[in-house]
Amino acid sequence: MKRFALFVLLYASPVLKAQPAPSPVLNARDSIALFQRVVTLMESTTVAVPELVRAGAPVLENTRQSLVTLESASSQQHAGLTHTFLKNVRAYLALADSVAKPFPFPLEASRQFAELRDSVDRVESHFHGLLDRKESQLRSPDRDNLRRYLEANERLAPPAPGANRVVFLGDSITDGWRLNEYFAGREFVNRGIGGQITGEMLGRMKADVVDLKPKAVLVLAGTNDIARGVPSKSIVNNLTMIADLAEYHHIKPMFASLLPVSDYHKGVNRQNERSIQRPPPAILEINRWLQSFCKERGYLYVDYFAPLVDKAGFLRADLADDGLHPNAAGYRLMAPVALAAIDKLFPAPAAPSAPASKRRR
Repeated sequence: MKRFALFVLLYASPVLKAQPAPSPVLNARDSIALFQRVVTLMESTTVAVPELVRAGAPVLENTRQSLVTLESASSQQHAGLTHTFLKNVRAYLALADSVAKPFPFPLEASRQFAELRDSVDRVESHFHGLLDRKESQLRSPDRDNLRRYLEANERLAPPAPGANRVVFLGDSITDGWRLNEYFAGREFVNRGIGGQITGEMLGRMKADVVDLKPKAVLVLAGTNDIARGVPSKSIVNNLTMIADLAEYHHIKPMFASLLPVSDYHKGVNRQNERSIQRPPPAILEINRWLQSFCKERGYLYVDYFAPLVDKAGFLRADLADDGLHPNAAGYRLMAPVALAAIDKLFPAPAAPSAPASKRRR
């Protein structure tokens, strides 16, 4: 029996070691459910401690606002927003510890405070897990996701003689655009990657643009930078370097305006309240700079914003199902704008004129 037990231990231990440790990071749905429960517990414990009603009101309101921001974020797993939420709840607990409590203290209130502290500990574990994951991403050997198009780039044939190959470089709005359906017969190459910011696109310039030997690159970038709080100076810096790299390699750069966003679909999903993370004034600021930059350098400015925006300054409700990403109707409005710019950059050669008839004598 002892030999059998030893055999089991020897052969089972590698299997046990191979199992990865559970991640402290909650998925988006579970994290929001936890945050909502924390706010509910704060509200109920405030009722149990009269002195907390006045002292804790500002902190409770700040926590509620942090929750609203997290609920409407494109990704609830945002370390910075989670940290703000956590700080507010810790401040509330510190206040609760410092004020006098009624005697005898209700048993249910004691239970709620205990659950609140346990829940906050879970939020803190989630927060540190987010930081660890971000650290791993920063140290990743493929920070810019070059592997995404590695095989596609290797399979892509050189441009056909006389063809005007154009690379569409961008984020999810470009990634989701089926160029072959909207530009049949044109040598347009999609190199969009969902979620990317301008710095990551700059890192992909050689592999996903320069090495493909296009005549032009159409860049649509910046909305994710705004959502992540990237300073406008950094956005400008990255887009300028993208332009410089393209010109150095004799590729004509074109820059598209950022698209408007809307909150029209937030009733379907709170994440669709897009104007919180992507404020319309911030979008307009980048678009004004892009237009000025293109005019200064003689680049074509591709204005998607104008045909997609409504009178309220939002992305038209019928052109996107989530307030951010164009649907088929949205892409149908964008396609002729892009095509007109590309055809202006590469005008078709004029047809040869017929020889003049000889004058009769």
